[in-house]
Formats: sequence, C-alpha cells, structure tokens
Amino acid sequence: MNFIVKGAFKAGQKWEKFTKNIPSHNKNNAQEKAYSLIGSEHGLKRGAIKIESVEEAKE
Repeated sequence: MNFIVKGAFKAGQKWEKFTKNIPSHNKNNAQEKAYSLIGSEHGLKRGAIKIESVEEAKE
C-alpha cells in the first residue's frame, strides 16, 4: 500500500512544499517515515516539518 504525504519544511526563512509517495502499511507509519526522510535529507528536526495530509494513493 502506498500513501501520498504532503506538507512543507523550513528552508532558511521560507517554507518549501513537498509531496512524497511512501510505501507503508498504515497512515501513521507513512507519516513517521515522511518525518524521517525529510529530516535526514535536509538535516531538520520535526518542528521544522509540517505534514498537511496523508492519503492512500489510488493504484
């Protein structure tokens, strides 16, 4: 099952939008993976990441 996670992260003074397609078993796990991926890619803590929506991808 895939989930589409949309949100924004703090890049300097601005917020950059993102959309990630994340394979996961449930919504909560997909959200946690998004925090982990964005945080590690950009060196950010959770407070600098806003998740706006987590939806199941239509296959």
